[in-house]
Amino acid sequence: MNVCIIGASGYSGRELVSLLLDHPYAKLTTITSRSLDGQKLEDCLPKLRGKDQGLRFSNPSREQLCQDSSLEVFFLALPHGTAASYAIPLLEAGKKVIDLSADFRLRSPVSYKEYYGEEHPAPSWLKQAQYGLPELHDLSWEKSPLIASPGCYPTSILVPLAPLLKSKLIQKEGIVANCISGISGAGRTASERLLFCERNENSSAYGLPKHRHLSEIEEQLSLFAEENVVLSFQPHLAPMNRGICSTLSVLSEGPVRTEKIYDCWKNAYSNRPFVQILASGTFPETSAVTGTNRIDFSGLADPRTNRYVLCSTEDNLIKGAGGQAIQAMNLCQGYPEESGLS
Repeated sequence: MNVCIIGASGYSGRELVSLLLDHPYAKLTTITSRSLDGQKLEDCLPKLRGKDQGLRFSNPSREQLCQDSSLEVFFLALPHGTAASYAIPLLEAGKKVIDLSADFRLRSPVSYKEYYGEEHPAPSWLKQAQYGLPELHDLSWEKSPLIASPGCYPTSILVPLAPLLKSKLIQKEGIVANCISGISGAGRTASERLLFCERNENSSAYGLPKHRHLSEIEEQLSLFAEENVVLSFQPHLAPMNRGICSTLSVLSEGPVRTEKIYDCWKNAYSNRPFVQILASGTFPETSAVTGTNRIDFSGLADPRTNRYVLCSTEDNLIKGAGGQAIQAMNLCQGYPEESGLS
């Protein structure tokens, strides 16, 4: 199966390139980038020398991509807004699309405008898209040819929380998510605030009080709770290249008992290859998941406040982006879920 990455020069795009070159079933044949058009992959990503398969970056038009009958699946590693401008003609041409941007993660065009500041370019596709979090949703090309790959922060929050809300073990009120991201989460666009001297030995909150990912998190949690969920989400940038570390504080429904949440997690994730449930009191670390498609998490009870404290970590560029998109493709194509991933 031949695949194409549109926007292969960003951090998420580069991870997709690296992972797909090692995929046993998918063949990466086209990588696009306006800024690197014509350049050899091995010159731009030296770590891939010797396994770059002679690929060069190109900048074909949307029409050329739609008309290329050899390409079956397209990964869009583009900013929101731009991604939709490629997704719609590709879908209309009968292609399968996995979008890593936020353009199709929300069901409501009203929420999209509220959080992204513009009208959605293709509202009719919002309810047709599948939210591509494999641990929580069954994915199939038969349902839709469009997969909306989740954001990095939402993944780290939804996987631990969704089954607990669905099972009514925690209250939907008073959820607090305190999250830390590596600098790569802000993308490769040049910015003064992301210069080495600005970020080294420096950590700060950002995007408060309504980071864009909040809309996605609340919408998905509300689906599992079957009620409207509002939470407090506090993202921070930390001086590390990559990784997400989330600490979630939630009110228990009834007396707190750690075994209740662990039983729920084990029932939900016992057969999921990329979920690692750590023992209570063992706190996941970003360094342990770097370069993997895993999400590690644990929980403990705080009887003093009648709360559970849940901690999760993931690699924001793999489980939070490129790896999760490939995991979704594997399931839709009928490949083993772990194909090309670790």
